[in-house]
Amino acid sequence: MTQNAVKTVAAGASPRGRIIKVSGPVVEADGMRGARMYDMVRVGHEGLIGEIIGVRGDIATLQVYEETSGVAPGEPVIRENRPLSVELAPGLIGQIYDGIQRPLPLVAEEMGDYIRRGADVPPVDRNKKWHFVPAVKKGDRVVGGDVLGEVQETPVVLHRVLVPPRVSGTVDWVADEGEYTVEEPIAHIVSGAHGGAGKRVEVPMLSRWPIREPRPFRKKLDPSLPLITGQRILDTFFPITKGGTAAIPGGFGTGKTVTQHQLAKWCDADVIVYVGCGERGNEMTDVLREFPKLEDPRTGEPLMNRTILIANTSNMPVAAREASVYTGITLAEYYRDMGYTVALMADSTSRWAEAMREISGRLEEMPGEEGYPAYLASRLADFYERAGAVALLGSKERYGSVSVIGAVSPPGGDFSEPVTQNTLRIVKVFWALDSSLADRRHFPSINWLRSYSLYLWQVSDWWKKNVGPRWFEMRREAMEILQKEAELQEVVQLVGPDALPPGDREILEVARMLREDFLQQNAFHEVDTYCPPKKQYMMLEIILMFHKIAGDLLKRGVSFDAIKKMRVKERIARMATVPNDSYEKVFSEIKEEMEKEAKEILEKMGVRR
Repeated sequence: MTQNAVKTVAAGASPRGRIIKVSGPVVEADGMRGARMYDMVRVGHEGLIGEIIGVRGDIATLQVYEETSGVAPGEPVIRENRPLSVELAPGLIGQIYDGIQRPLPLVAEEMGDYIRRGADVPPVDRNKKWHFVPAVKKGDRVVGGDVLGEVQETPVVLHRVLVPPRVSGTVDWVADEGEYTVEEPIAHIVSGAHGGAGKRVEVPMLSRWPIREPRPFRKKLDPSLPLITGQRILDTFFPITKGGTAAIPGGFGTGKTVTQHQLAKWCDADVIVYVGCGERGNEMTDVLREFPKLEDPRTGEPLMNRTILIANTSNMPVAAREASVYTGITLAEYYRDMGYTVALMADSTSRWAEAMREISGRLEEMPGEEGYPAYLASRLADFYERAGAVALLGSKERYGSVSVIGAVSPPGGDFSEPVTQNTLRIVKVFWALDSSLADRRHFPSINWLRSYSLYLWQVSDWWKKNVGPRWFEMRREAMEILQKEAELQEVVQLVGPDALPPGDREILEVARMLREDFLQQNAFHEVDTYCPPKKQYMMLEIILMFHKIAGDLLKRGVSFDAIKKMRVKERIARMATVPNDSYEKVFSEIKEEMEKEAKEILEKMGVRR
């Protein structure tokens, strides 16, 4: 069968069941005795892809991942006797899939702009040959997770072909270095000690894994390395770790999707999996058009050379939204098992929850809060718990991680609704998007008073060792200034800023500098779109140095107006746009200029420093 061939249900296949009821994406079929939960099925004459989600006697309830209009009672249902799975092999990186891992570019070649119902295009090219380099030899003892060989999948991703998790034994044969398709065996493993009589397992580069089953690992670790995103408010104020979980809730227009795009472009993960779950078609179109053109800042290669995109737009069948999230996390775990740092962006989990609510309603289940099913919390937890930094399977010590960042779209920006609240009980980082900040054109519109990170202590050692010794103290001081500003704003609204004492006015001015010169960041500026950790540290250091100098000047009798007119403030305001290859020299000059200008002010007053 060629890569572009489209498979349909075999004409002579005997059906195992018969449709008796159709209710949108939910179908009931009888004659299904012996069916297992979550097994795949082909529904109707067109062979629509579905999954068994309920069994009662010989009647099975099916969830269909395609449009069911025109499907009628009496049509056949064919069981495939395997759970919904993804194909794992070289060739995943750079692909664009739908929620059930159909490669959209190949589907477009075959069918144009619309996917024909029942179409099944192989996710991985069966004919392409990959250059395989063996990493074991005949007679080697291997266990699940060991590396059998390597394939250069893209210029930046070395694909490691692993022993399947549940296989162990002795290598009886391994392919020589050369070109192989994903279905050709590259090793034979014989179970049993020292290659004795046992089961012989052929291992090709292609494998399958059920999407609802987490891939195994040896041990989950406490994450301690920060996932550097290049976004100042995230890295410095509310960091996430490699293997951590984060949520970005916010109402319409607050910048969830742009923030997710920034993370996908700039975070220092080895592999990116971006899941567009139920998002608007035009937003997903922007992603699909923009990502292939982007240059990876770490390697200079196209960003798609380490990215997998999964597109499930709002006009696609709702049942496939749930599958798209699980498909994405399974692909992420696959590359984690190779020893990579993987970041998964899910945009948005609210659409997934809405799909669960619709399916639950059609199943006539007892509704929970706001109509969501009672199992909403457990499903969200199942998804986010698959993140983590782990010690991998295998005879050698290897590590990998999956970080999960999920956008949440609460109706009307109401953070008290069930999806947001259940998500916050699970994740350890909360980036709260604020519509009032977005209305003022302050982006990223993350509210620094409502957001939090529970990873501060874990990442502080990394910042101290690799960036600067005072990172934690400076962050705490900056947060105290911003919190003090929030308290003073209530007084300002009553009496105006000029009625405040000079010390409070100075706090307001430094808080303004923190907000406008540090926390605000332009995603579309060629320099400011990404800020390295050292630059973030030095920028914060300079603003807090200004705070210290201003406080010292006030104590010596200098008026606040004189401090407010200091010329160096203009250079501080432009720090974000200083090129990332020359900022250290410029920032040193700003520090010197600040000291010099403070000295000049005191000399004019006749005061010695």
